[in-house]
Amino acid sequence: MTRGFAVEEFRARVTRAQARMGNAGLGALLLTTEPDVRYFSGYLTRFWESPCRAWYLIVPAHGEPIAVIPAIGAALMGKTWINDIRTWPAPDPDDDGISLLAEALAEVGGPVGLPSHQGMALRMPLADLEAMKARSGLAFTDDRGIVAGLRAVKSQAETAKIAQACAIAGRAFDRVGEIAAPGVALSRVFRDFQRLLLEEGADWVPYLAGGAGPEGYADVISPASDAPLETGEVLMLDTGAVWDGYFCDYDRNFSIGAASDMQRAAHTRLIEATQAGFEAARPGARACDVWRAMADVVDGGEGAGRLGHGLGMQLTEGLSLTAKDQTVLEPGMVITLEPGVHLRPGKIMVHEEDIVITDGTAKPLSPMAGADLIVI
Repeated sequence: MTRGFAVEEFRARVTRAQARMGNAGLGALLLTTEPDVRYFSGYLTRFWESPCRAWYLIVPAHGEPIAVIPAIGAALMGKTWINDIRTWPAPDPDDDGISLLAEALAEVGGPVGLPSHQGMALRMPLADLEAMKARSGLAFTDDRGIVAGLRAVKSQAETAKIAQACAIAGRAFDRVGEIAAPGVALSRVFRDFQRLLLEEGADWVPYLAGGAGPEGYADVISPASDAPLETGEVLMLDTGAVWDGYFCDYDRNFSIGAASDMQRAAHTRLIEATQAGFEAARPGARACDVWRAMADVVDGGEGAGRLGHGLGMQLTEGLSLTAKDQTVLEPGMVITLEPGVHLRPGKIMVHEEDIVITDGTAKPLSPMAGADLIVI
């Protein structure tokens, strides 16, 4: 599969953004976070892990985007479709690109929209924000949900990258029997599973969680302990592996040595809930409708938390499958289905799949698990 996107993909994104900006009366969008900058530019680098560099991309109401970035990123940004690249020797404690950014914004004009969707972070010091506002002389506001709305609906090329990440994880899950057995420490399983993901083609593995226990596990976010797996335990691995900048996010449960009736029943119920969510996930349905379909299976709808979320350039983005999320599903949205059941107080099992909303029935992106709990 080809990495990156054709220039036409980025031009189309900018064109759609500019149409919405015109309707909202915005002169520019100012983007400061990795996924938002990458969405419009194609600028993919792990250097965002360095918190002492600030990166900015301006999407004007007319014309092409302007990158205002540290000089260290100029060569890589030059390989994207962005032509107007302005740099400074960062980090600069006296003026960390703010004069350059304010000048570029003043050229474009305002009002300037800042993405303000849930999960968004400004990623610049408050003092720099205030200085930029003062120096540009422009009005600043939220982006009217433009960036989140655009990113929520994936193109076919984006969906193909998520599907590729899912396929990679699927091959790694098929190999769990190579690394998990009675006596093997859970921490070793985690390390080896990341190795399997990389061997199968993942670019990196930013997220891996899981748990193990005879009657389920306590949560799905804890780091792995050094406790050895024991016969009769259920093991869960949940991965967010990345291929070409796009995540998969799904899990699998395994029984070590032998599965109990309780484990098998819980797994069957999880698959039933997932199927109910899959059938409810159609255009025009709301996120809360999909949540209800799954919640009614796992616990009668009482006490269920978030049972899925949006997925793309981030592990979780956009909508949440909760009782209160009224987001209407559209073709092209990629979401996870993630029901959970309680086996006893303090012990749970969860299951997760990735799907894309289409004009009719949703399409699986992860290789959907069967009703039988796998024994290794």
